[in-house]
Amino acid sequence: MSTSQPRHRYAYLGPAGTFTEAALRQVASPEDAEYLPQVGVVAALEAVRTGEADYAVVPIENSVEGGVSATLDTLAGGESLVLLREMLVPVSFVLAARPGTRLADVRRVATHPHAWAQCRVWTSRNLPEAVHVPATSTAAAGAALADGATDFEAALVSPLTAELYGLETLAEHVADNESAVTRFVLVGRPGALPEPTGADKTTLVVHLPSNKAGALLEMLEQFAVRGVNLSRIESRPIGDSLGRYSFSIDAEGHIAEERVAEALMGLHRMCPFVKFLGSYPRLDAVAPEIWPGASDEAFRDARAWVEGLRGGAEIASRGTTPPAP
Repeated sequence: MSTSQPRHRYAYLGPAGTFTEAALRQVASPEDAEYLPQVGVVAALEAVRTGEADYAVVPIENSVEGGVSATLDTLAGGESLVLLREMLVPVSFVLAARPGTRLADVRRVATHPHAWAQCRVWTSRNLPEAVHVPATSTAAAGAALADGATDFEAALVSPLTAELYGLETLAEHVADNESAVTRFVLVGRPGALPEPTGADKTTLVVHLPSNKAGALLEMLEQFAVRGVNLSRIESRPIGDSLGRYSFSIDAEGHIAEERVAEALMGLHRMCPFVKFLGSYPRLDAVAPEIWPGASDEAFRDARAWVEGLRGGAEIASRGTTPPAP
């Protein structure tokens, strides 16, 4: 009887050749895992919720376009999922077409909306009359173009996609920012969290405590007074009425650390909705700067001092003074 472990199943934005697949390959090779291509980010995340997949790899942030709204919104609602790891993939594009197509023939260009946005300057200069045909992914646009049953003449795809589907490259280096990168995350069901490394991120979804002036400040103060820096904060509409927004947040640190745990407790007390989406290692391994009053030792010392006061100990504090702003 075989004692080999079953291969984990990974849902990702397909088809073959997407940037998401490149991110997935940083997690597990196709020889060691079962790849489950999906038509979109929502489908990939729902595959984990339904148990069809063990994990999903999805884009969450682009250095040019910012947060990926489909990922942020799907994580914010529905059954809880957690982020376990992040990956970075450099993003480059070529304009590809079926063999024999000329640049002058191109009137309609298919690609993912984020890819179109990252090539808007080049396309406006070189294809000023071209119309964007939205696709679920850059690779999906390339695959459809290779099949031939399309109403567009070219696609903005990765060089790998063009090669994979036998397309001819009409133009290279078409991205407006050649140093663009996309951040991807590995998503799973709630369970044991990755151990703290000293260089971690904690991702949250938070609703403001009220609609009054200063409500955003009240929420941000929960981080600031505990020395927790934010590396990303984005507003997203809640969807139930106009003017109501939630905030998607990346905080520097791990929930196992005192300052981060205290900040989450403050949010729990102040805000009507707080969704924890995981604590996981930062890919760049950059440790946050922690001022003396925000160290784990300082929090434990302060807690011990208060407990002493409750038991009748001396009342003079010798706590750590944070640095002047």
